Amino acid sequence: MTERSYLIAADTGGTFTDVAAFDSSSGKVWYGKALTNYTNLADGALEGLEGADVDLAQGLLFKHGTTHVINAFIQRSGAKTALVTTRGFSDLLEIGRGNRPVPFSQRYRRDPVLVPRDLRFDVDERIDARGQVVVALNESELEEVAERLRAMGVEAVAVAFLNAYINSAHEERAVEVLRKRLPSAYITAGTALSREWYEYERTSTAAANAYVGPKMRHYVDAFDARLRQRDFEGTFYMMGSGGGVLSTDRSVSEPVALVESGPVGGCIGAARYAAELGCEKLIAFDMGGTTAKCALVMDAQFDVQPLYYVGGYDHGFPLRTPVIDIVEVGAGGGSIAQVDSGGDLMVGPRSAGSEPGPVAFGRGGVEPTVTDANLALGRIGTGAFMGGRLRLDLEKARQAIETRVADPLGYGGADSVDLAAQGILDLANIAMTNAIKEISIERGHDVREFTLFVFGGSGPLFGSQLARALRIPRVLVPPHPGNFSCLGMLLAPIRVDLARTVVGDVSPAMLRETEAVFADLERAARSTLERECGSGAIRSERSFEMRYRGQKHSVRVRVDRGSTVDSILQKFEATYGARYGHVNGSCAVEIVGARLFMEGDVARPTLEVLGSASNSTTPKPSSRRSVYFPQPFNRIETDVWDRASLPVGFRISGPAIIEEYSATTVILPGDCAQIGRLGEISISCDLS
Repeated sequence: MTERSYLIAADTGGTFTDVAAFDSSSGKVWYGKALTNYTNLADGALEGLEGADVDLAQGLLFKHGTTHVINAFIQRSGAKTALVTTRGFSDLLEIGRGNRPVPFSQRYRRDPVLVPRDLRFDVDERIDARGQVVVALNESELEEVAERLRAMGVEAVAVAFLNAYINSAHEERAVEVLRKRLPSAYITAGTALSREWYEYERTSTAAANAYVGPKMRHYVDAFDARLRQRDFEGTFYMMGSGGGVLSTDRSVSEPVALVESGPVGGCIGAARYAAELGCEKLIAFDMGGTTAKCALVMDAQFDVQPLYYVGGYDHGFPLRTPVIDIVEVGAGGGSIAQVDSGGDLMVGPRSAGSEPGPVAFGRGGVEPTVTDANLALGRIGTGAFMGGRLRLDLEKARQAIETRVADPLGYGGADSVDLAAQGILDLANIAMTNAIKEISIERGHDVREFTLFVFGGSGPLFGSQLARALRIPRVLVPPHPGNFSCLGMLLAPIRVDLARTVVGDVSPAMLRETEAVFADLERAARSTLERECGSGAIRSERSFEMRYRGQKHSVRVRVDRGSTVDSILQKFEATYGARYGHVNGSCAVEIVGARLFMEGDVARPTLEVLGSASNSTTPKPSSRRSVYFPQPFNRIETDVWDRASLPVGFRISGPAIIEEYSATTVILPGDCAQIGRLGEISISCDLS
């Protein structure tokens, strides 16, 4: 029997599919990278594994992050879905909260709902706010609805009844009836996904879960089958949006939990580095080929939000599912630069993706991108990309920038391409700077107190520029930044997030009630962990959703076992004051929800083996090339270093370029870089 010692992770992005594999017996790490295959996303992961020379037969675990779910929502490519709800509530999806997020736009429209009106059905049933049955479920009527759904060729059905969060009996029975009558359809219930009182959000989540359910079931089954065909006999996990991995069974039953499956791996890795390096405040910044994402890591923990809007708050729809608090912007290496009809330069959010990709890829792309601009300025070498496997065409990149950007903008002279390319990078930098401000300054934080932790294939190219624009003194670049989301997945535990609505003023009686609720949640979470990884909890955390009585919005307050009324109120005021800048001691404070997460352990590597540095004592630059830097420097002959040759403690003064398999790091003139004990590049930024 083949010894299974490999821990494998694959992250499918909009442009590249990244792979990382760790051999727990030897401590060796392999990396792979391939252009994403949109026709069959699994092919990109398997191609990356072949490039990394990894034998799947030796795989113990395989963790996979994918954009499959979010793409299905954005492209509206899910299943033909029906909604069954309480009599009189079939229009809830369109009514929503009845608000108008963009009040002054006469052309404002929300995105179309996932379930059209002719596929929304209501039946007689009613449970009141205390959980008492007022009107029994009319099962004969439900069976008639099922026959109509069969005749209409419905592939998936969502069931969401009023007040089911407090008594799920009717929803559970409706699911039983529908599964019996529609055995081939994907059936889901709102209370299987959320037991909180937000009726619209819970219904929207159920509809979305059903919408992507059949497609995700096929995707997971097909991906798993492909792995088994390659003799993989280990455990297959999907990367959840909340910061942990999910079993394939849970991924199929709760596919909305994978809505931001791809980006979260890097946040997990950033949190581990923050803990190991003692960074109390860190901004995790991931710039890939299509988008840039950022998240805060405070005291080595990222924040997980219970509500996520597909398409954004203004126009999209909500999902009641845990998602790491990430701000995303359409600025990546593949972001397209164009001059609009008014003569203004625009960068993104359109992306060249992997098909055709940037002009320099030579795959048919004709519109210049951020990657083309970096190549034109000398910041990326023509033969450094993916270890030389994907050679870049400098002349094509410069020609595209000249004809499509420099000439339309009226630039002339020998440096016109350099100026236009720098303009492309400046606009991308502004978009990414604004994203970082949104998640830091707009949340009441002083961004200058943070360390900027950059990764992704394009992140290290912009790290110092972003830091200077925001007055951040320090930038960290982890080992293998272009594959870092995969490394984060290797470090990810199993995670279960659960919540219940409980409402009442903060009092000893209320704390006794919530203690019983937490006990139920912990039993349910432990049961899931034991089923999915065969081990108990390694970490858990309790929190309350709290607010002043009469308010709509709440804040989350972490609580410990045995917390007193006074200690909870103190924590609430500290949290509320940090968020809003004031507290109101005269108002009653109430609890409106109990929230728990629990993590279980799976095999994973340590940071030391992932970031091994060179033993060389006298490394030398591998080459020199002309690199353009903004005024007052312009073109400078710059040393290019091979990152694999740099030992711990080695210092480099800017300007410098550090190349590796998956990314290139730019050290600006005046900055100083040093290799840390975990193999990270620590850049001290010149903010003068």
